[in-house]
This record gives sequence, C-alpha cells and structure tokens, in this order.
Amino acid sequence: MSTLPLEGIRVCDFTAVWAGQTATMYLADMGAECIKVENPYIWNPMTRAASPRMNAALAQMLPPWIAGHPPEPGPRPWNNSPAFMHVLRNKKSFTVDSRRPEGLAVVKQLIRISDIVAENLALGTLDKLGLDDGTIQSIRPDAIILHMPAFGRTGEYIEGRGYGSHIDGVAGSTVLRGYRDTAPVDNANIFAGDYWGGMMGAFALMAALRHRRRTGRGQVIEMAQSESSAHMFPQAALDAAWNGRVHGSLGNRSVEGLVPNGVFPTNVADSWLAISCRNDEEWANLVAFMGRPAWALRPESATSSGRAVHEDEIEERIAEWTATRDRESTFHELQRAGVTAGPVLNAAEAAVDPHLAATGAWQRLPATEDYPEVDWLRPAYRFSVSDIDLREPPCLFGQHNDYVYREVLGLSEAEIDALAAAGHIATTYAPEALNG
Repeated sequence: MSTLPLEGIRVCDFTAVWAGQTATMYLADMGAECIKVENPYIWNPMTRAASPRMNAALAQMLPPWIAGHPPEPGPRPWNNSPAFMHVLRNKKSFTVDSRRPEGLAVVKQLIRISDIVAENLALGTLDKLGLDDGTIQSIRPDAIILHMPAFGRTGEYIEGRGYGSHIDGVAGSTVLRGYRDTAPVDNANIFAGDYWGGMMGAFALMAALRHRRRTGRGQVIEMAQSESSAHMFPQAALDAAWNGRVHGSLGNRSVEGLVPNGVFPTNVADSWLAISCRNDEEWANLVAFMGRPAWALRPESATSSGRAVHEDEIEERIAEWTATRDRESTFHELQRAGVTAGPVLNAAEAAVDPHLAATGAWQRLPATEDYPEVDWLRPAYRFSVSDIDLREPPCLFGQHNDYVYREVLGLSEAEIDALAAAGHIATTYAPEALNG
C-alpha cells in the first residue's frame, strides 16, 4: 500500500453531528489517525443517531434519511444509523468522561501526542472542561486547533447554536434554493451547510498543516460555518453588494443563463428527467430529436438570450413532450443525440444505479452485531498515487478503547483497570445518558 498523504498525523476529535465529523472524516480518509473522544455519560444529540432509544416504531415516524436503521435497531442504535455512521469511516473511537479530573488527564495525554484538536461543539464547551486554547497550546505548543462554531466566536450571534438548516438560513441558502413559487420555509429541512462546513474545515486544517511544516508553528482556526456556506452563492452575494439586486430562487433554472435547464415529468408518476442545453448546438439537437415542433422553430429561439424571453413556454412545451415518454430510454437517446440529459434518481434508485456502481462508489463490509452486511460509500475522490479509500469501517462506540489506552497512551494495566472501574471505558452509554 502506498503512503497516505497524512500518515503520521493524529487528530484529537471532539466533533459532533455532521459538519465537524465530516471535516475530520476527510483527514482520516487521507491517512490521519483520527481518534474520537466520546463520553459514555453524555448523549450528544444527532451525532450517532437521532435517539438513543430508537426502535422500529420510532424509525417509522422519522424520515428515512435520519432514521434509516435496520428493521430492528437493537440495543445500541448509535452503532447502526447510516446517516451518522458514514462520517465515522476510517476513524477510531474511545470513551472517557472528560468532566472528571482523571478523565481530563487522559484527554490531556492524548492532546500532548496529537497534531490537531478539532471541535464544533456549543461555544465554550472545551473552555468549560478546562481545555481553552491557551491550555491546549501549553500541552502541545505546535497544536493546530480548529473551532467550527455555527456563527463565529464573536458578534451578535455568539450565543447561537444551530444545525445545518439554521446555518443555511443565515447564509442565504434557503432563500436561493427551492421552487420558484415557494417560500424559504418550505425547503428548510436540508442540511447542506453541514457538508460545506465540513469541506471547508478540512481545507483549513490542510492549510494549517502545510503552514506548520514550513514554519514549525501551530495556529488557532475559527471557521464560522455560516461563512463557509455563504461562499456557495457568489453570484447572488456579489450582485447584491455591487448592483443592489436581490436574488430569489430560480428553481432548477440555470444561473448561467442556459435555456432550457430543468427537470421534467415522464410517463410514470414522480419520475423525472433532467435536460440542460449548454449551448445553441445542443438546443438544435433537442429540437431535431423532438421532431422539430413549430413552437421551437421561432428564429429568436436559436440563441440562449432569445429562448430566455420565452423560458416559461419552452419549459411547458418540453414537459408536455416528456410526460409521454419513458425516462430511462429517453435520457439515453438524448445523450446519443448530443443533448445533456439524465434521470433524477431517488436514494433507492441511486443505490442500484449501474453508472454509480461502475465508479466503484460502494464497498461491501461485513456485518457486526449492530448492523447487517451492507454496502457503504467509499470516498468520492481518488488520488493518483495514494490509496485513498475506505480502509476501516465506521467505528463503533468505544471500539478502540483497548488500542487507545494501551498502545497510544501507554497506560499500565492498573491504570486501565481503575479507569474501567470508574466507568470511563465502555462500549455503551450509561443509563443516565440514555434517560437524560
């Protein structure tokens, strides 16, 4: 196996939910030893599962993207929620109650031998534990510390806590996405900000590692997730700032002025076909494929700017045409005719899509006592030299206690026995965490 880019880098990982855990996931993919610090006495909401007491009835009540457990989640649902387990790939998990002095001492030992300390907890959580930036730097002078607050560590929103949906709202995402005839509140249950924040967090850590390699100095990074999300809409932000034009949702239309550019119904209910004419030649190809209908032959329709004047009518006419056709055969035929087109797949369809499978997107992992044998998504990127891949399955709660306490920290058997007797070392949550 080739050397991984971040081999030898260790991350002390306090991250939660999706944004922070996505950031450290990327580093783990690239070979960093990412060690999650998990507390058996505290249930961290929406970090391993939606509920510590998930059952089949509750799973049926919640949307599948958040409650997609096996039919019977079992006694440890935090070990089989795909919505959260997927960001735990290539990582290691150990447990300790860092609120108690002996637990905090363990965490400090881990920080001393770690390159990165990462967190996206409620503002001030690490400070309350006695792990403020100054303390961390006194333990590890060249540490790279990443804070990923929702809205920053200063300013009017300093007390604000939020998931991706709240961050999307502040950043402007909910105003700019969705159907053209709906209000922002109608598309609030989307959490794109988590993944944008995760990508930007990983990028910031990579830049800091490069800086430390050149200078020998660590640094403290404050990366407000709302700011990392706002960069996804430069056309709207710049147009508003420079020209005073306020943008709203375009639906599936193109910000680049491509016409047509949309999603159209087919002959099966809730089955949709995406069509985008990226230039005038593709439009001509589409018109020819549709049989050169009279409504498409107006001279002004030969150019994108001319088509934009009649975009509503063009979309309606195309929708009438696609509504009589089969999605699968039509998108293949359109592609052969030189038109950009593709099926809109739901999650179940994507899971068996031959094109996605051909990219090597999935890897079958063996069953554990908490989840069945299933296919898991591999990293969506590959490097030409390094073996970036799904090397270790999603870590179970406390799965690597033995490795971390014995091999990483080098504690004696007597020390480990004492910590175990005090409840620090566990593979399940304590009753008070489950009942809280």
